[in-house]
Amino acid sequence: MLALYGHPFSSYTWKAQIALYEAGLEHDFRVVDGDHPDHVALVQSAGPLGKFPVLADGDQLVFEATSIIEHVALHHAPDAGLIPTNRNDALVVRQYDRVFDNYVMTPMQAIVDEYLRDGCRPDVAGITEARDRLAGTYAWLEDWLQTYRPTAFTLVECAAAPSLFYADWVHPIPQSHSRLLEYRAWSLARPSVSRCIEDARPFRAYFPPGAPDRD
Repeated sequence: MLALYGHPFSSYTWKAQIALYEAGLEHDFRVVDGDHPDHVALVQSAGPLGKFPVLADGDQLVFEATSIIEHVALHHAPDAGLIPTNRNDALVVRQYDRVFDNYVMTPMQAIVDEYLRDGCRPDVAGITEARDRLAGTYAWLEDWLQTYRPTAFTLVECAAAPSLFYADWVHPIPQSHSRLLEYRAWSLARPSVSRCIEDARPFRAYFPPGAPDRD
């Protein structure tokens, strides 16, 4: 039995769990929080910073969401379409996975972290810088979507769905970016993603900048 350690409200946990759902793999989800110190201990033992998600596959612990998806595609679901079999296509998929992690998820998390640091007096300059980075990435993605047409739910979509879900909360995607808004809506409607959204819903009150009354 595979076991995924993470939290239902965590974007990177979503990323890994979406892949498991897409692959149709049964797994045990183990919440990492103060009520489960044994889960916390395992996660802290897996990687240098003790971050989730972590996948336990027998005696092997795999950390980092992208690595988990690569592991799933290689060892458990090579035909699920998560990583293309064509090596050049796989390289392209991995490239855009990094776009969503580094240029959408990272500035989104910077805003959240600033509110965690001081919800009453967040650093306005830091938040403005992060929002500017998101705005630039949104514009780039809008252009990219002129030619990108997903034919499967790949590593790219596993990264895009949670990052765009939360990024739009902290810096709404402009209505002028119709392709990006459509891509976000299409991704969130996927059963594997909507399941994560529903599992996370009870935790929305804890979103540091404040969660909007929408998905």
